[in-house]
Amino acid sequence: MNNPQINVMQQRRSIYALGKNVTQSADAIEALIKEAVRLSPSAFNSQSSRVVTLFGAAHDQLWDIVTNTLRAIVPAENFAPTEQKISSFKAAYGTVLYYEDQDVVKGLQEKFAAYADNFPIWSEHSSAIAQHSVWAALAAEGIGASLQHYNPIIDAEVQKTWNLPASWKLRAQMPFGSIEAPAGERSFMDDAERFRTFK
Repeated sequence: MNNPQINVMQQRRSIYALGKNVTQSADAIEALIKEAVRLSPSAFNSQSSRVVTLFGAAHDQLWDIVTNTLRAIVPAENFAPTEQKISSFKAAYGTVLYYEDQDVVKGLQEKFAAYADNFPIWSEHSSAIAQHSVWAALAAEGIGASLQHYNPIIDAEVQKTWNLPASWKLRAQMPFGSIEAPAGERSFMDDAERFRTFK
């Protein structure tokens, strides 16, 4: 199959060996991330996704927050592998933080009461689509990334550090950078277990 969108999706992988050797400028990457999120669909065109992009010292500070938070939780004798994993994320060029604005969700619940229970679910859908859009856009530029979830244990410290609105709910963290080692072989479950088609 030769389809540009599928080709990009084939490039998008979870890359854990990330470095700082990207050819694009921070401004160009920021613009790419903004456009990918801006073009991502959302229920009722809510545009509930919020993104914080961290470069340089701010990127390093995020992973220091993660390390220090986990150090207080993980037993010292078991911390070395955790620290090594976090260091691999810190070795990346930058990090995207994905948020969903709960004020938007609540406003839609009030405005469209019949769908109130669905708006938090649809908000998660919007976030997932924005995450995939950015991930694919980065992959198309030859930039590797992975998706991490250290929320909610880091939420308060991250919010305080960058003075983010209280209504923003952290959903994921995406370290990104140069691909220092390729992803492993992909495996797929049997199509018969996953798909049904009726004609």
